[in-house]
Amino acid sequence: MALIATGTLINYLDRTILGVAAPILTKDLGIDAALMGVIFSAFSWTYAASQVPGGAFLDRFGTRVTYCLSVGFWSLFTLCQAFVGGVGSLLGIRLLLGVAESPCFPANSRVVATWFPRNERAVATSIYTVGEYIGLAFLSPLLFVMMATFGWRSLFLAAGAIGLLFAGIWWWKYREPGESRANAGEIAKIVAGGGLAGTPVRQRLELRAVRRLLARRQMWGICLGQFAGNSTLVFFLTWFPTYLATERHMDWLKIGIFAVAPFIAASVGVLFGGWWSDTMLRRGVSPNVARKLPIILGLLLASTIVAANFVRSDTLMIAILSLAFFAQGMAALGWTLVSDIAPEGMLGVTGGVFNLAANLAGIVTPIVIGAILAATGSFYYALAFIGLIALMGALSYIFILGNVERIVLD
Repeated sequence: MALIATGTLINYLDRTILGVAAPILTKDLGIDAALMGVIFSAFSWTYAASQVPGGAFLDRFGTRVTYCLSVGFWSLFTLCQAFVGGVGSLLGIRLLLGVAESPCFPANSRVVATWFPRNERAVATSIYTVGEYIGLAFLSPLLFVMMATFGWRSLFLAAGAIGLLFAGIWWWKYREPGESRANAGEIAKIVAGGGLAGTPVRQRLELRAVRRLLARRQMWGICLGQFAGNSTLVFFLTWFPTYLATERHMDWLKIGIFAVAPFIAASVGVLFGGWWSDTMLRRGVSPNVARKLPIILGLLLASTIVAANFVRSDTLMIAILSLAFFAQGMAALGWTLVSDIAPEGMLGVTGGVFNLAANLAGIVTPIVIGAILAATGSFYYALAFIGLIALMGALSYIFILGNVERIVLD
C-alpha cells in the first residue's frame, strides 16, 4: 500500500508540475493560452493511446517489472523537461511522458485486486488515490517558493530525481503474494474475500476477449463516469493556478497559500469516500449501493464548481472550489469498480480501457478551456463546462453501469 501510494504521488507530481510552472513558463517560451491548452493536452494523447498496450504489457510481464520500468522512464522524461528550449521540445517530451506513465493506474488496480479482499478495496483504492492530491496539497507552497527562487526548471529537476530514486526502491521492495513473506493463511484470507492472490500473474492478450469486454454495459458505465470525474480533476491539475493568477489576479505567495485548500479537501474526499463505501459493504449493503452511491453523490456535488462564477470574495471562491474538489475525490473510487468487475486474468487490460476513457478528459478538457479563454478571455464558460460534464457522469453511473459484479467472459 505504501509503495503504490508513493508511486501515485510521484506520478501526479510529475505530470502536473507543468501546471504550476505554466504562468512563468509561458512568458519565457512565448506560449499563448490556446497553444498552452494543446501542450497540457499532449500528455493525455499518448497516455490514453497507450492504456490498452500498457495494460496488456502488465498482464504479460507482471506488476514488479512493469511498474519499475514505468517509473524509471517517466522520471527521466520529467527531468528532461528542465532543458526544453521551445514548444517543439516541450511537446515532444510531454508525449513521451504520457507513454511512460500509462501502466501506473492499471498496475495499482492489479495490486489492490491481488492483495486485498473485496471489503477492503475501496479504502485501499482511496489511500493510493489520495496521492493524486496530497502531493500538490502540501507541496504547492514549496513548489512556488522553489520557482520564485530557482526558476521553473528546478521543479522538473527535483521531481525527476525523486522518481528515479523511487524506481529503485520499488524493484527492491515489491513482490506478488506468492513471492512475498505472506503465509498460506494470509493468502487464503485474501482469496476467500474475493482477492486474486492465487490467480496467475502473466497472461497473454486475446483480442476476442477484449471485444467481449467492450460489449458489456458495466464497462461503458464506468468509463463514461470516470471521464466526467476526471474532467474536474484535470482542471485543477492544469488551469487552476492560471485561473487564480489571471481571473482572480492573485500574486504568487497568495496562489501558493490558496491553492492548498482544494487539494486538501480532495484528499479528505477520497479517504471519506473509500471509508464510507467499505463500511456500507461490511454492514451488508449491496455492492450496487455501496460502490455507486459515493461516486454519484460526488459527481453531483462536483457540478457546484460553476457557483464560483458568481462570487467576488476570494475566500468564498476557494470554499466553493474546495467543495467541488472534495466531491471529485469521493467520485475517484472508480478504480475500486475496476477491481470488482474486471474478468480474472484481464485486470491490466480492463484498467487500461477504463483509464483510456478517463484520460480522454485529459485531452478534451485542457483544449476546450484553452479555446474558451482564447475566445472570451474569461473562465466563466470553462467552469460551466466542467459542471455540466460532472452531471453527465452522475447520470452514467445511475442509468448505464448496472450491477457491480465480476464480469465472466464465455
